[in-house]
Amino acid sequence: MENGQNPGFIPQPNQPQPNPQPNTFATGQFQSAQATTPVFNAGNAIPQVGNNAVSAASPISEDRRPLTFIVIIVIVSLIAVTFVGLFIWMASQYSSVSSDVNGQIKEAVAVAVNENTEKLESDFAEREKSPYKTFSGPADYGELSFKYPKTWSVYIAKDTSASSSSGDFEAYLNPDVVQPISNETINALRVTIKNSSYDTVAKQYESQIKSGKLTTTVYKVNGENANVYTGELQGSNKLQGIFAILKIRDKTAVIQTDAMVFEKDFYNVLDSVTYKS
Repeated sequence: MENGQNPGFIPQPNQPQPNPQPNTFATGQFQSAQATTPVFNAGNAIPQVGNNAVSAASPISEDRRPLTFIVIIVIVSLIAVTFVGLFIWMASQYSSVSSDVNGQIKEAVAVAVNENTEKLESDFAEREKSPYKTFSGPADYGELSFKYPKTWSVYIAKDTSASSSSGDFEAYLNPDVVQPISNETINALRVTIKNSSYDTVAKQYESQIKSGKLTTTVYKVNGENANVYTGELQGSNKLQGIFAILKIRDKTAVIQTDAMVFEKDFYNVLDSVTYKS
């Protein structure tokens, strides 16, 4: 037991050591397990196996791409159709509104031109009336007088004379030509001086006032109050006009227009009336 050696130990000569065998568990078996163990993709949760993971996911991704593309195309198409429809509707509305506005403008222009034409004609007609002429009634009937347009004609239907001094005086005035005398024809002015009292003449219109066919107002004529009546003219079923009755001494004057179109002229005449009471 020299040098502390074991007496039963016999040293062996150096021999070549065999190559270590690969660890089957660490290589073959582990690789087999690795090849068969499924690997999960966190993005789309599609199982992947070994090196074939990418190729296994490709068919599914390619199937989804056309479907998504189709959905997008459909949505875009619907939006486009909607906008086209809105554009067409708005265009039609604009066309309608534009046509309506243009029509209103044309109508307004036509009305304005017509009104201006009528005003010019009216102004011309008013100017043509001047200078006014003077109408003079019979002296023994109060010398009734007034101004009337020079474009009017005068027709004396009944005059007073020595033989008929008790009768009524009648005169008719109208632009250009006096119309035939009747209760149905229209003349701008009728002047009658009745050989009757004021109360007797005024009483003739009481029934028409009560029925509403006539309305009455008081108007100053020659500085005195006179009754002015507006409405249906006596003896006529269709004529609407204005007339005034004036007390002249023991007689009564009736000044009448047969149409409301002569209303302005009628009041101009009343404003110029003079007589001896």
